[in-house]
Amino acid sequence: MNFSQFEATIGHTFSNKRLLEQAFTHRSYLNENREPGRAHNERLEFLGDAVLELAVTEFLYAKYPEKPEGELTAYRAALVNTQSISDAAVKLGMNDFLLLSRGEAKDTGRARLIILANAFEAVIGALYLDAGYEAARRFIEEQLFHKTEEVVAKRLWQDAKSRFQELAQERVSITPAYQLVGQTGPDHDKIFTVGVFLGSERVAIGEGRSKQDAEQAAAEKALAVKGW
Repeated sequence: MNFSQFEATIGHTFSNKRLLEQAFTHRSYLNENREPGRAHNERLEFLGDAVLELAVTEFLYAKYPEKPEGELTAYRAALVNTQSISDAAVKLGMNDFLLLSRGEAKDTGRARLIILANAFEAVIGALYLDAGYEAARRFIEEQLFHKTEEVVAKRLWQDAKSRFQELAQERVSITPAYQLVGQTGPDHDKIFTVGVFLGSERVAIGEGRSKQDAEQAAAEKALAVKGW
C-alpha cells in the first residue's frame, strides 16, 4: 500500500513510514497476512486517543473561558465521538487505505465507522510519535475544530433522545414516546427495532443491539426527518 496520497492530503510526510502503515492496520488483517515486524493499530489508537482528548480540551478551554467544566466536557464528547471522527476519516479518504481482513472489508455498517474512528485516532498517535505534539495537534485542529460552532449552536453535545424531546416539547408541545416494534436474532446477539412517536405519528424507527441504542438511533433519524 502506497500512503503518499494520504500524506499529501494531511500535509505531512512521515519519517517513519512503518508508523503510518501500522495506523491503518486492523487486527483482522494480521490474521491473514502474518509478516515479521508488522503490528496492528491498537497501541497507536490508545496513544492517539489521549493526544486527541488533550488537544480538544486545550482548544475548548481557551475558546470558552466562561463555560463551566460540565458543558466543556459535553462539547468535547460531541467533538470526539465515533460519528464525528469517523466522518472526518471518511472526508480524508481513509477508507481507501485501511488494511483489513477480507471479511472486515465487506462491512459497511457501524462496524466500519468504528474501524475508521479507531484508525483516525491511530493516525494521531503516529503523527505524535513521528513529529511531536504540535504536528498531531495541527492535524486535529484542521479536521475537527471547525465543527465546534455547529456542536454548540445545534446542541449536538446533547444525546439524540434529549435533543429530540427538548425540541418536540418546544415546537409541537408533545413528549416523544418510544415503542419496541421488533427484535431479531438469537439471545446473545439480538437486534432491537424501536419506533419513536409524537402522539399517533410514528416519526422514525431505529435499530440497535440494546433497546437504549435503538431508541437513540430512532431519535437521531427523527431529528433528520423533522429537520430539527
